Amino acid sequence: MKKVITVGVFDFFHLGHLNVLEAAKKYGDYLIVAVHDDKENTKGVEFLYSLEERMRFVGSIKFVDEVIPYERVDTLLEAIDFDIFVFGPDQNHKYFQKAFEWCRKNKKELIMLERTEGISSTRLREVISKKEI
Repeated sequence: MKKVITVGVFDFFHLGHLNVLEAAKKYGDYLIVAVHDDKENTKGVEFLYSLEERMRFVGSIKFVDEVIPYERVDTLLEAIDFDIFVFGPDQNHKYFQKAFEWCRKNKKELIMLERTEGISSTRLREVISKKEI
């Protein structure tokens, strides 16, 4: 059985997130989705939802087999059993670089997915902030 893992914050859940999860599942038999915890906010924006709420959203998607929390992607990947790491082009900070290096050394497959054109959590926040509610 091929196990696939992908990671994300999944706070402002949108079609791009859904596309990533659906595409990731196609690479294996079992999809693990790791949701970033509340401890270290790398983008500097306030979370809308708690870790538990975000994990519940992600876990409700039919092609997600397992949802786990994580703090750092490099230590996460070293600690779990998987075959393929699926990630996006914006996932490239220092902990991702360490994770990529570990995956290469340990013969784990790396797959970078394309972004869904025209949609991102940042863009949605910008559009909403311009609207008067």
